[in-house]
Amino acid sequence: MLKQKLEKAINKQINAELWSAYLYLSMSAYFESMNLCGFANWMRVQAQEEVGHAMRFYNHVVERRGRVTVSAISAPPTTWKSPIHAFDEAFKHEQKVTGMIDELATMAAAEKDHATASMLKWFIDEQVEEELSTDTIVQKLKMIGTNTGGLYMLDHELGERKAK
Repeated sequence: MLKQKLEKAINKQINAELWSAYLYLSMSAYFESMNLCGFANWMRVQAQEEVGHAMRFYNHVVERRGRVTVSAISAPPTTWKSPIHAFDEAFKHEQKVTGMIDELATMAAAEKDHATASMLKWFIDEQVEEELSTDTIVQKLKMIGTNTGGLYMLDHELGERKAK
């Protein structure tokens, strides 16, 4: 049985994961408006991943005989100054999510909820990948600078991303 304190915290995380999906979907729309279809694709795939993360948390609550309670999802930003600004914001967002996952892991350990701690191990590992992938694109955009040819090549590369 899932303890109330963890149930409440995981429900909050479900909302955060769905907000992340909204953020990435909004970023996808931003890139579509700039005709950067590869960037848009990358963000759409990321949005799908975030919904999957929310469902992992959802399923954990259900499997532990807890109750999922959904709440309103606030609107994300809709514009950014540039592609690098959007990806830098995505990187900062992933760092924030890492902190939230770390807090859940600390709470699970304090509550001696080994099942939740075990489930969170996947998310801890996933966040390393999430931060790396967004930061790698930020670093590539920094190298590209104002080179439109480089931007074109990166757009093509990001268009190759497929959902897992």
